[in-house]
Formats: sequence, C-alpha cells, structure tokens
Amino acid sequence: MKQVMSGASTTMTIRLDPQLKAMLGRLAEGTRRSRSFLAAETVKTYVDRELAIIEGIQRGVADVTAGRTIGHEEAMAAVQQAIDTASGKPG
Repeated sequence: MKQVMSGASTTMTIRLDPQLKAMLGRLAEGTRRSRSFLAAETVKTYVDRELAIIEGIQRGVADVTAGRTIGHEEAMAAVQQAIDTASGKPG
C-alpha cells in the first residue's frame, strides 16, 4: 500500500521522551536526514500499517457477514494437504 506524498506538508508538534529525541538525533546524523524527515517517515509507516490492519479486519468481518467462511476442520484439512504436497507425501 505504497502512497506517493505530495510536496505539500503541514506542521504537527509532538512530545518525545528526551532519550528518544536524542536517539532520533543520532539517527538523523547517521543517515544525513533531518529529524523531521525521519519522524514523518516513521509516522507514515505506522499509519499505513495500522490502516492496513483495520482494513483487513473490516474485510474479514464483511466475509463473515456474507458467509464467505469455512469451518476449522476443512481449513486444517487444506493446510495438511498443502504440507503433504510440499513434502512429497502421497495425498
């Protein structure tokens, strides 16, 4: 879910533990990036991941609501068959 960010930006103030701020500063020096750039990239990565989780949960709920599910026994049989096929065991 890679998104392209536009050139426009806005400012947001956050509070950091002093130790974390110092670590961010060391990372900025080591990567030759600004603390602001690294913080924005970190927030973007976190937000992308959390939104993907929420969207996955919503898709799962929709599948359950629509009856697009299989039982545990059927799922485990399919997993075992895939394991047997991959290991060369006759099915």
